[in-house]
Amino acid sequence: MAFRRSIDIGKRTVSMEQKPYIVAEVSANHNNDMERALAIVRAAAESGADAVKFQTYTADTITLRSDKSDFVLGKGLWEGRTLHDLYQEGSLPWDWHQKLFTFARSLGLGVISSPFDETAVDFLVDIGVEALKIASFELTHIPLIEHAAKTGLPIIMSTGMGTKSDVSEAVEAVRKYSDQLILLHCISSYPALPEDYSVRSISHLGDSHECLAGISDHCETNEIAVASVLLGSVFIEKHFTLDRNGGGLDDSFSQEPDGFRELRRTADSLHAAQRTVAECSESELASRQYRRSIYCSRDIQKGDTFSGQNIRVVRPGFGLHPRHYSELLGKTAVRDISYAEPITLDDLNDALL
Repeated sequence: MAFRRSIDIGKRTVSMEQKPYIVAEVSANHNNDMERALAIVRAAAESGADAVKFQTYTADTITLRSDKSDFVLGKGLWEGRTLHDLYQEGSLPWDWHQKLFTFARSLGLGVISSPFDETAVDFLVDIGVEALKIASFELTHIPLIEHAAKTGLPIIMSTGMGTKSDVSEAVEAVRKYSDQLILLHCISSYPALPEDYSVRSISHLGDSHECLAGISDHCETNEIAVASVLLGSVFIEKHFTLDRNGGGLDDSFSQEPDGFRELRRTADSLHAAQRTVAECSESELASRQYRRSIYCSRDIQKGDTFSGQNIRVVRPGFGLHPRHYSELLGKTAVRDISYAEPITLDDLNDALL
């Protein structure tokens, strides 16, 4: 099954032709406060996001309650915490989802969430989620991926930590049931360092799996996300918060509203700069007045020979290209041409080389 090159999520289309689809990842930054969660959604809309993304799980659906060494986190932002304790704090209550989804849609935002088990997929479908995101840590969870793909919703899948074979297996799991896939290049570190991102992987992801590609960016700054646009990224996911010092699990590496607005502006500008060579902007058309071309410099009668006395290379640039000046000399005019008229191919009695 071939993957689509144009996918609708909410009110926007994701494709190479459209400006980047930028998602504000709420993650655990709600701090178990509904009003804070609503404020984050509102700020995301005001900051130019196309969609907000949530995470749908409970501590018991994602891990086991245990303090054995396997379940205790090592070095990093959450060192020493058990997986169950971390996910208990970070989970978004399921009975909050509907209110947050409805509010986001009222602001024109698309609504995406990451399910972490099959029951979460079913729950999200029931309340009208518009796309499902497979987190990088779930890339090898083939049963979950297949269950999500069967819904017919767009699937967005992060590839952080995955080997080439992991990614290929996950892609084929989607392909069996769905033609809607966006692969995201991702570094699964929190925060991630810019030098860890091999951003050229974005175009490789899209080309090798023949699908749309983008980036899930965990860097504290925007450079990597912005650069990704020039490498074929059509989808940018960035953690979002009201305040990096707000105490949320992911606050410290999330983007605040001002930074998110700058991401929106620069990503859109870079997308607009990628016009094909065949296109010509209005500013370029206007600039033709300052380029040179061949004009009549003395009245010419039909049958006269073009010479250095009656044609010149001058500004503006609406006449024949200057490259034709030498071969034009000695040819005869097929009509009367007045002073300051542009010379065109229609004025010749035989073709130029």
